[in-house]
Amino acid sequence: VICMVGECADSVGATVGPGSSNNNKMPTLEEYGTNLTKLAEEGKLDLVVDRQQQIDRVIQILGRRTKNNPCLIGESGVCKTAIVEGLALRIATGDVAEHFEGKKVISLDMGLLVAGTKYQGELEERLKKLMEEIKQSGKIILFIDEVHTIVGAGAGEGAIDAANILRPALARVTIALSEISKKVCLNLNLMQCIGATTLDEYGKHIEKYSSLRRRFLPVKMPEPTVDETIQILKRLRERY
Repeated sequence: VICMVGECADSVGATVGPGSSNNNKMPTLEEYGTNLTKLAEEGKLDLVVDRQQQIDRVIQILGRRTKNNPCLIGESGVCKTAIVEGLALRIATGDVAEHFEGKKVISLDMGLLVAGTKYQGELEERLKKLMEEIKQSGKIILFIDEVHTIVGAGAGEGAIDAANILRPALARVTIALSEISKKVCLNLNLMQCIGATTLDEYGKHIEKYSSLRRRFLPVKMPEPTVDETIQILKRLRERY
């Protein structure tokens, strides 16, 4: 509903890079995503407490040359989304390596993306536009909560599900360049994605698909202990 009345355009941000023009707009990301980095810059995200180890692990995976798409695995309520918000806060405050400077962490609303796609090919078209905008930007880290829902989303007779469209974008491609009689190989990542799901759903919907499983590196999210929960509540109490 918020996206339909136009708030998402503000949260994602209208332009990509300097010299913005209408060609630099990201209408699909604006409609179906929320720019967590922008929210962090505006002070609209809560401080992440006692999850720095997991945030560091996510940053480490994102910085890898291969298999650099982390998937947060844990039960509901273990702060999977908070880890991604913590990453956005780190980027907003500059507490990251140079590689992450200028990156935007965009949370994709899969429910909104799938909503209203009554006819064959509508979801595929939306996803292709989304991938093209991400590719053109080169600065997007996409977060998909309940990432298992991409398997079978929009699938029907003669249709392609969301996972089949996302897999190629998550894969790495190698381009050979010639420079002064020497070939140089550059690994380009078409898209970086952070997924989040439960252990049960990961086993049911992602682990059994080898082509999708290869794209993600699992990050297990343990439940906080009683003492950790008390400390989290104490630190957050002043904000409410």
